[in-house]
Amino acid sequence: MGAIAAHGINVTLPGGWDGRITVRDDGAPSGLIAAAGNRVEVLRSHPVVHLANFGLPGERGDFGSGAVELMGDRDVFIVLFEYEPAATATALFQDHGLPRTLQPRDFEPATLRRGIVGQTAHQAFFQEQGRAFCLYVVLGSQARRAALAPIVNRVLATVQIAPRVAG
Repeated sequence: MGAIAAHGINVTLPGGWDGRITVRDDGAPSGLIAAAGNRVEVLRSHPVVHLANFGLPGERGDFGSGAVELMGDRDVFIVLFEYEPAATATALFQDHGLPRTLQPRDFEPATLRRGIVGQTAHQAFFQEQGRAFCLYVVLGSQARRAALAPIVNRVLATVQIAPRVAG
Protein backbone atom coordinates (compact mmCIF):
# COMPACT_ATOMS: atom_id res chain seq x y z
CA MET A 1 0.00 0.00 0.00
CA GLY A 2 1.08 3.53 -0.69
CA ALA A 3 -0.12 6.82 0.68
CA ILE A 4 -0.52 10.12 -1.11
CA ALA A 5 -1.03 13.41 0.67
CA ALA A 6 -1.24 17.03 -0.43
CA HIS A 7 -3.37 20.11 0.17
CA GLY A 8 -4.91 18.65 3.34
CA ILE A 9 -6.08 15.45 1.64
CA ASN A 10 -4.60 12.05 2.53
CA VAL A 11 -5.38 8.71 0.89
CA THR A 12 -3.95 5.24 1.40
CA LEU A 13 -3.94 3.28 -1.85
CA PRO A 14 -3.92 -0.50 -2.23
CA GLY A 15 -1.04 -2.09 -4.11
CA GLY A 16 -1.27 -1.60 -7.85
CA TRP A 17 -3.25 1.65 -7.59
CA ASP A 18 -2.22 5.00 -9.01
CA GLY A 19 -3.16 8.32 -7.46
CA ARG A 20 -2.46 12.02 -7.85
CA ILE A 21 -3.47 15.13 -5.96
CA THR A 22 -2.95 18.19 -8.09
CA VAL A 23 -3.92 21.83 -8.34
CA ARG A 24 -4.53 22.96 -11.87
CA ASP A 25 -2.34 25.81 -13.07
CA ASP A 26 -4.59 27.14 -15.79
CA GLY A 27 -3.38 30.72 -15.76
CA ALA A 28 -6.62 32.10 -14.33
CA PRO A 29 -6.29 35.58 -12.85
CA SER A 30 -6.07 35.83 -9.07
CA GLY A 31 -9.06 38.15 -9.04
CA LEU A 32 -11.56 40.04 -11.12
CA ILE A 33 -11.50 43.82 -11.02
CA ALA A 34 -14.76 45.72 -11.51
CA ALA A 35 -14.85 48.79 -13.75
CA ALA A 36 -14.80 50.94 -10.60
CA GLY A 37 -11.51 49.30 -9.64
CA ASN A 38 -12.91 47.14 -6.84
CA ARG A 39 -11.83 43.53 -6.52
CA VAL A 40 -15.04 41.54 -6.84
CA GLU A 41 -14.03 37.87 -6.76
CA VAL A 42 -10.93 35.85 -6.06
CA LEU A 43 -10.39 32.98 -8.46
CA ARG A 44 -8.28 30.16 -7.17
CA SER A 45 -7.62 26.66 -8.36
CA HIS A 46 -8.38 23.95 -5.84
CA PRO A 47 -7.17 20.37 -5.42
CA VAL A 48 -8.34 17.59 -7.68
CA VAL A 49 -7.74 14.00 -6.54
CA HIS A 50 -7.56 11.19 -9.11
CA LEU A 51 -7.37 7.58 -7.91
CA ALA A 52 -7.47 4.46 -10.09
CA ASN A 53 -6.67 0.77 -10.04
CA PHE A 54 -4.96 1.22 -13.43
CA GLY A 55 -2.17 3.52 -14.54
CA LEU A 56 -3.30 7.13 -14.86
CA PRO A 57 -2.24 8.96 -18.01
CA GLY A 58 -0.24 12.15 -17.51
CA GLU A 59 -2.83 14.23 -19.35
CA ARG A 60 -6.41 13.94 -18.12
CA GLY A 61 -9.36 16.19 -17.44
CA ASP A 62 -10.64 17.07 -13.99
CA PHE A 63 -13.39 14.45 -14.22
CA GLY A 64 -11.36 11.82 -16.03
CA SER A 65 -11.40 12.49 -19.74
CA GLY A 66 -8.26 10.85 -21.06
CA ALA A 67 -8.40 8.22 -18.29
CA VAL A 68 -11.88 6.69 -18.47
CA GLU A 69 -11.30 5.76 -22.12
CA LEU A 70 -8.48 3.47 -20.93
CA MET A 71 -10.61 1.56 -18.42
CA GLY A 72 -11.29 -2.16 -18.63
CA ASP A 73 -14.31 -3.87 -17.12
CA ARG A 74 -12.53 -4.45 -13.78
CA ASP A 75 -11.25 -0.89 -13.40
CA VAL A 76 -12.39 1.94 -11.13
CA PHE A 77 -11.64 5.64 -11.28
CA ILE A 78 -12.32 8.02 -8.37
CA VAL A 79 -12.32 11.83 -8.43
CA LEU A 80 -12.52 14.25 -5.51
CA PHE A 81 -12.94 17.73 -6.96
CA GLU A 82 -12.84 20.68 -4.56
CA TYR A 83 -14.92 23.82 -5.07
CA GLU A 84 -14.72 27.32 -3.57
CA PRO A 85 -15.27 27.42 0.23
CA ALA A 86 -18.36 29.60 -0.25
CA ALA A 87 -20.05 26.66 -1.99
CA THR A 88 -20.55 25.03 1.43
CA ALA A 89 -23.37 27.54 2.02
CA THR A 90 -25.33 26.32 -1.01
CA ALA A 91 -28.02 23.64 -1.14
CA LEU A 92 -25.94 21.51 -3.54
CA PHE A 93 -23.32 20.95 -0.82
CA GLN A 94 -25.71 20.54 2.13
CA ASP A 95 -24.68 16.92 2.81
CA HIS A 96 -21.91 16.60 5.39
CA GLY A 97 -19.14 14.05 5.05
CA LEU A 98 -17.60 12.12 2.19
CA PRO A 99 -19.85 9.20 1.20
CA ARG A 100 -17.71 6.22 2.18
CA THR A 101 -20.10 3.36 1.47
CA LEU A 102 -21.52 3.20 -2.02
CA GLN A 103 -23.99 0.50 -2.99
CA PRO A 104 -24.17 -1.10 -6.45
CA ARG A 105 -27.58 0.57 -6.92
CA ASP A 106 -25.90 3.99 -6.53
CA PHE A 107 -24.26 3.62 -9.96
CA GLU A 108 -26.05 4.54 -13.19
CA PRO A 109 -24.77 4.86 -16.77
CA ALA A 110 -26.73 8.13 -17.11
CA THR A 111 -24.39 9.71 -14.53
CA LEU A 112 -21.37 9.32 -16.81
CA ARG A 113 -19.91 12.62 -18.00
CA ARG A 114 -18.83 10.75 -21.14
CA GLY A 115 -21.15 7.97 -22.25
CA ILE A 116 -18.83 5.01 -22.72
CA VAL A 117 -20.72 1.80 -23.40
CA GLY A 118 -20.65 -0.60 -20.46
CA GLN A 119 -19.40 1.91 -17.88
CA THR A 120 -21.39 3.36 -15.00
CA ALA A 121 -20.90 6.18 -12.51
CA HIS A 122 -21.90 7.79 -9.23
CA GLN A 123 -21.70 11.46 -8.31
CA ALA A 124 -22.25 13.14 -4.94
CA PHE A 125 -21.75 16.68 -3.69
CA PHE A 126 -20.83 17.17 -0.04
CA GLN A 127 -18.85 19.24 2.42
CA GLU A 128 -16.29 18.12 4.95
CA GLN A 129 -14.11 20.19 7.27
CA GLY A 130 -15.57 23.39 5.77
CA ARG A 131 -14.56 22.34 2.25
CA ALA A 132 -16.93 21.67 -0.68
CA PHE A 133 -16.33 18.62 -2.89
CA CYS A 134 -17.77 16.51 -5.65
CA LEU A 135 -17.13 12.77 -5.48
CA TYR A 136 -17.28 11.24 -8.94
CA VAL A 137 -16.69 7.50 -9.37
CA VAL A 138 -16.60 5.57 -12.64
CA LEU A 139 -16.78 1.78 -12.77
CA GLY A 140 -15.50 0.03 -15.87
CA SER A 141 -18.56 -2.21 -15.97
CA GLN A 142 -22.20 -1.67 -15.03
CA ALA A 143 -22.59 -5.47 -15.04
CA ARG A 144 -19.77 -5.87 -12.47
CA ARG A 145 -20.84 -3.02 -10.13
CA ALA A 146 -21.62 -5.46 -7.29
CA ALA A 147 -17.97 -6.59 -7.33
CA LEU A 148 -16.46 -3.16 -8.02
CA ALA A 149 -18.35 -1.01 -5.47
CA PRO A 150 -16.66 -2.68 -2.45
CA ILE A 151 -13.26 -1.96 -4.02
CA VAL A 152 -14.19 1.72 -4.21
CA ASN A 153 -15.44 1.68 -0.60
CA ARG A 154 -12.15 0.28 0.70
CA VAL A 155 -10.31 3.25 -0.82
CA LEU A 156 -12.90 5.83 0.27
CA ALA A 157 -12.53 4.52 3.85
CA THR A 158 -8.91 5.72 3.84
CA VAL A 159 -9.57 9.28 2.65
CA GLN A 160 -8.86 11.96 5.23
CA ILE A 161 -9.74 15.61 4.63
CA ALA A 162 -8.27 18.30 6.89
CA PRO A 163 -9.61 21.84 7.21
CA ARG A 164 -8.28 24.15 4.50
CA VAL A 165 -5.26 26.18 5.46
CA ALA A 166 -5.61 29.85 4.57
CA GLY A 167 -3.26 31.12 1.95
